[in-house]
Amino acid sequence: MPKINENKLRLYGFNNLTKSLSFNIYDICYTKTEEDRKRYIEYIDEQYNSERLTKILKNVTESIGASVLNIAKQDYDPQGASVTLLISEEEVPLYVLDPSCNRGVLTPTRENIVGHLDKSHVTVHTYPESHPENNISTFRVDIDVSTCGTISPLKALNYLIGSFDSDIITIDYRVRGFTRDIEGNKHYIDHKISSIQDYIASTTIDRYSLIDMNIYQSNIFHTKMKIKDIDLDNYLFEISEEDLCEEEKREIFEQLNQEMTEIFYGININNSN
Repeated sequence: MPKINENKLRLYGFNNLTKSLSFNIYDICYTKTEEDRKRYIEYIDEQYNSERLTKILKNVTESIGASVLNIAKQDYDPQGASVTLLISEEEVPLYVLDPSCNRGVLTPTRENIVGHLDKSHVTVHTYPESHPENNISTFRVDIDVSTCGTISPLKALNYLIGSFDSDIITIDYRVRGFTRDIEGNKHYIDHKISSIQDYIASTTIDRYSLIDMNIYQSNIFHTKMKIKDIDLDNYLFEISEEDLCEEEKREIFEQLNQEMTEIFYGININNSN
């Protein structure tokens, strides 16, 4: 995969570019009964609670070469969680940090915390939900990684994909602003990129169908990914494939595939047509 900043620019001042990665994954599951749907959401809430999500975001921060300044996290009722990390491009000595910063080591003494994201940051939000009629449950995770300077969130892409069971993935990457070289010329991007796929492992690409929509002149890149093979046992909650007759298998497969297709293309499919 290409390396970011292969030919480092000689800059006048510091790097003013802002690089933003928006990463959305969808995990699809067949939940046969109302009780199954309830247990599925409870399971997801436990698997991806704010503590585990914080650990994932800390690993993201480390993988892109940044340091954690502050952490805010919350689990929600009835379901879902959010975590926000304020990060720095370089390690910041403890004596320089604002005393209100919480790096996940000490419990803040205040009940409410407001983080001013004036530097780079990483956020995650989860959205478990279920279809009211067709027994399909969907778990969505939204992760945003925004950095300034030389570090890039693209370095965390493969780690993020591997951290979740991802049936559908949508990725947006954008570089904003400009930086100047020592001769005064503006540079609106500091690394070569033709597609987000340039930074995804080939073994991952082989497992997905992918579509790109890019606006090169504005340094905007978009990639959508849909899993190619549906192994039914991986999508059944509280039941196994051997418990089903052939007709049930076919119906469940069609429901799962329709849900994935609708999310991938952003449309609703009317089965009556």
